[in-house]
Formats: sequence, structure tokens, C-alpha cells
Amino acid sequence: MSYTLDAVVDDVQIDAPFDVLDAVITGAVHTPEAPEYAAHVTPWNLAVQLTPSAVVDARTAEDVAAAVRFAGAFGLTAGVQGTGHGAIPGIAGHLLVSTKGLDEVTVHPEGWARVGAGVKWLRVVEAAAPYGLAPLSGSVTDVGVVGYTTGGGVGPMARTYGIAADKVRAFDVVTGDGVVRRVTPTENPDLFWALRGGKGTAGIVTAVEFDLVHQPTFYGGSLWFDAVDAPQVIAAWRTWADELPEAGTTSFGLFQLPPLPGVPPMLAGKMTLSIRFLWTGDAAEGERHLNRIRAVAPAILDDCALKPYTAVDSVHTDPVDPTPAIDPAILLSEFPAEAADRLLEVGGHGSGSSLILLEVRALGGQYARAPQHPDAFDHRGARFSVLAVGLAATPDMAAQGMVDAERVFDALARWDSGRVWPNFGPVHDADSARRAYEEATRERLAAIVQAYDPDGVLHYGRWTRSVA
Repeated sequence: MSYTLDAVVDDVQIDAPFDVLDAVITGAVHTPEAPEYAAHVTPWNLAVQLTPSAVVDARTAEDVAAAVRFAGAFGLTAGVQGTGHGAIPGIAGHLLVSTKGLDEVTVHPEGWARVGAGVKWLRVVEAAAPYGLAPLSGSVTDVGVVGYTTGGGVGPMARTYGIAADKVRAFDVVTGDGVVRRVTPTENPDLFWALRGGKGTAGIVTAVEFDLVHQPTFYGGSLWFDAVDAPQVIAAWRTWADELPEAGTTSFGLFQLPPLPGVPPMLAGKMTLSIRFLWTGDAAEGERHLNRIRAVAPAILDDCALKPYTAVDSVHTDPVDPTPAIDPAILLSEFPAEAADRLLEVGGHGSGSSLILLEVRALGGQYARAPQHPDAFDHRGARFSVLAVGLAATPDMAAQGMVDAERVFDALARWDSGRVWPNFGPVHDADSARRAYEEATRERLAAIVQAYDPDGVLHYGRWTRSVA
């Protein structure tokens, strides 16, 4: 079968012999008529549609390099998708490189791991657990390791151990010139800076090596209240979170969970408030701290206990199944009482909000400290993050979700830092690039992109370079 296409995509005349690329790689090339195409291009967020001219099912780093060189030779842009989280329209470029097949997981008992770009955190968590070790995984272990880490990676132990990017030892990456490179603090150090926080601007990561922490267990989970009690619980949470030692990381979420299988009956069909808590130290001490929140109002569900780290998903209770959603976010410099009142007015009980989740995470601690090796993550000064999630099963639902999210953000505008984590606000235009990176960071990223991708092959790096 010939895979040659002759079409116009993004004003580029595509006349590329994809069968030639298919013949020289270990994996395979799939065009839209192939049955395998949909599985590789469909992201986790079903509201986002990706329609590249072809997708490369890469099985080795050299497959990725061959795909990038091929794209460059035929004037195409190359995008990348691993697990499908964090997708945005247009991210695929003309030729999407799927890294799902890069599934290596090696855990070294002395405390570090090597992971391929197609791996999700759950596999690492499970492989590390027998040694009493844990990675700095995300709020849900269904998220991919590489995309999460290159965007910084702020997880449920961030106040104790910092962000995932802080633990990186090395990357294997294919840059826009189609070269496979080893990246460490001393080998290609400019790329080591860019790939920790710069997301996919500087290359397609094929593997990452990172340190683990000794954390066989934790104390925590989720503590649920009726939304009518949210004003006093959040008021107490604000003071409590500010006084919490760095062994504790916490957030809260206002949920509107539909009555679906797996949703506890006491949480379904109404607004509830979840206090999320992960304590890395002595369990008895963690329980004493949490008891301050337990005393504020009657809980309708209390899941907090001493648990193995393999139960970490019980903290945030994020969904695993693919979902059509809108999920904008902002970062706050402060979250005073007035901000909490305004948030509840537009997003709390009785507000009429359609959002299924309105989340506020407390930051600080190790998250706020500069890492041993400087990186492209610009947001350590933020004190809180705010995430709004709405269902987007129909265009009307998506539009209403964005309206309700903007109402929340407008209410919090006085404390909005103007920035957003790259993982919560992927770069897709000039405005998102300016929100994700400070000017000096954008300029440095742009210079690195120009050096390693002079022809602009990598789709994700184009926006950073265009607004530097």
C-alpha cells in the first residue's frame, strides 16, 4: 500500500512518501484510513480532535529521529503524543509521533529509575514499591511520566520533595534536526535546562532517568464535606494549610460528581467539598494535623488513613477514563479570605456553576525553592494554583464550562499572577506562551529551539520561538 498523500494542510502542500518512512523504521506509519490511526491520535481529552496527515507508531528512539528527519525533508511539522494527556488543538502537526510503544521501565533499588516516553506513572509506582521507593508522580498515576515531568510536574508531595523536574538525572531526546542526544547537567546542559519545564519545545523525549524517594507509605487521602459547610471548612483550611509543616501537601476541590458507577452515593448528584491531604512523615503526627480540619464540620466521607504509596490516587480522586472536558487554570500570589469568599460566590454551593471540579492547591515548601540545576520552570513564587474543569460532551456544555471558569478567574483577578503551569496551560498561541514562561525564559528557549531545530520542524517549539 502506498502512503503518499497529496493535500494541503496548514497551507503546506503535502506530497510525502510515507511508505518510504514506514519501510525504514521498526514501528509503523498509519494514515487516516488505517485502522490503527485512531488509537494513536485520539487524546485522553475527547473534546480535542487531532487530525495529522499520518502518525508514526515509534518503537525506538531511532524511529523518532527518522520521523523528524523525514518531516524536515518534506517541509512538514512533527508533533508528539505519548499517553494523550494535555492535548490541545493543532499539537499533532502534520506528522504525529506516537511514543506509546516506548514502554521501558527499569527501577534501580539504590533509588532511581529509567522510563520510556510511553509509560504512565502507575507502572513506575508499582515497580518501585517493593523497594520502599516512590516517584514524584502526579495527582493521578494514569498520566504519562515524560509529558508531566517536562512540564514541571507538581504532584501530591510537592511541598515535601519539590517537583518532578527537580529529580531528573538525564533525558534521551530527539531534537528538531533529527539527532538523538543524551542530555544531563554536563552533557548538552542547555537542553537539560530547557527540558525541565519547557515541555516539548526543545525536542521529543524518548526516555527519562530520575531519582526516587524513600516513601513506602503515607498518611492521607480525601476528606469530604457537604458543600453547605464549605465556607467554614475552607476558612479553616486556609489557616491550616499556611501553618502546615512541609511534610504535608494539601488542596481542596469543589466537586459536582454525576451519579455514575464508582461514585459513592453520598457524593453523587450534589456539590461536595474534598480536602486532599498527603503527609510524608509519621502517621500519628499527620493524623493530629488533619484532626484540626475534621473538627470543623461533620464529614460525609473520610478516606484518610495510613496507606501504601501505591494508593496515592486516593488523594486527588481524579478520573481515569477518557473524558471530554475543558480545564483552564491560573496561579495565585495569595488566597486571602476575600478570595475564598469570591470563589465560593461564583463557584460554590448555590452559584449555579456547571463546573464538575474547582480545585485550589496550596504550594510553598520545597516546591518554592530553586533546584540544584536551574530549569525553565518559572512558577516557584506562586502560592496557590486554581484549576476549573467542566464537561464538554457538546459544544454548548464546553461553552458554558468556559463561561463558568472565567467567572471564577475574574473573581480572583486581583490575586492572579498572570502565569500558568505549562502542564495546565500548554503553549498553543502567543498568549499561552507568555503565560507559561517569563520573557527571559522565552528568549532562552527560543534560542535553544533555533539552535537545535533551525528549520522549525517541531510543532510545539514554534510558538515559543515566535513570541520571544
